[in-house]
Amino acid sequence: MGAYIAKRFLQAIPVMVLVAFVVFLLLHLSPGDPAAVIAGKFATLDQVARIRTQLGLDEPLYLQFAAWVAQLLQGDLGRSLFYKVSVVTLIGQRLEPTLSLAIMTLVVAVAIALPAGVLAAWNRDSWIDRFTMGFSVVGFSVPVFVIGYVFIYVFSVHLKLFPVQGYAPLSEGLLPWLRSIALPSLALGFIFAALIARVTRATMIEVLNEDYIRTARAKGLPLRLILVRHALSNAAVPIVTVIGVSFVLLIGGVVVTESVFNIPGLGRLIVDAISQRDFPIIQAMLLVFSGIYVLINLAVDIIYTLLDPRIRY
Repeated sequence: MGAYIAKRFLQAIPVMVLVAFVVFLLLHLSPGDPAAVIAGKFATLDQVARIRTQLGLDEPLYLQFAAWVAQLLQGDLGRSLFYKVSVVTLIGQRLEPTLSLAIMTLVVAVAIALPAGVLAAWNRDSWIDRFTMGFSVVGFSVPVFVIGYVFIYVFSVHLKLFPVQGYAPLSEGLLPWLRSIALPSLALGFIFAALIARVTRATMIEVLNEDYIRTARAKGLPLRLILVRHALSNAAVPIVTVIGVSFVLLIGGVVVTESVFNIPGLGRLIVDAISQRDFPIIQAMLLVFSGIYVLINLAVDIIYTLLDPRIRY
């Protein structure tokens, strides 16, 4: 297992290098000039040119890329063009809201999806099954920002149960933190619960038709034991796969959700950086998200071996 993990990390290096090159090239070849944005619309051409020189944007692309890679190898993600602080500092400041939203969303999605998928499979073609499939269709069809605004209107504006927008850090207390993160987590979790529930149902239906499940039922084992210990444990590999994929897809969902609920996380940071043409932040964030994707895939592969001893690397 140790050799496999080391091999996967080594395989990730060329992937990250390719991602870095493509991101750098696309950003610098796309329309727009950060120097002009920083200088303002009333700046003269000389002022814009001076800013470009200060930022090193007038140098050839290969020199700019080489300088950026040299910084990365030293653990330096660069310095924001607008905030005038290091990108590492900005990521550290925005990390807690995004992690809180992502983890709570996954907890909400799994807590809803697993029981719903298992019950739908066990009660196939019943009203429970039809309701679960209808829930999945709605979850797939409705964009997260629509769900977010509906939740804000119902639970914040009308019922006044949760704050409309904003984020309360954990340092302010557990209850304020939960109230601030509840609605965005439910809105985003609604979509991923639909995906996980559908996969859980399909996998459980296949497993419930196996001979060992019929044997367990014939022996008179309790229903909970049959569903959890015998069926769900053997259906765990595909379910873990879709949960891992869902966590990766959370990256895109977090960007939209943080904008809707005005949460100062990494999603809002990259949206603001794109509008300001802040190259160092955009490049660093895309690399961070790519690294997270690689790590999650590795974690899912390792979990496979724990769930199914037949899988070896």
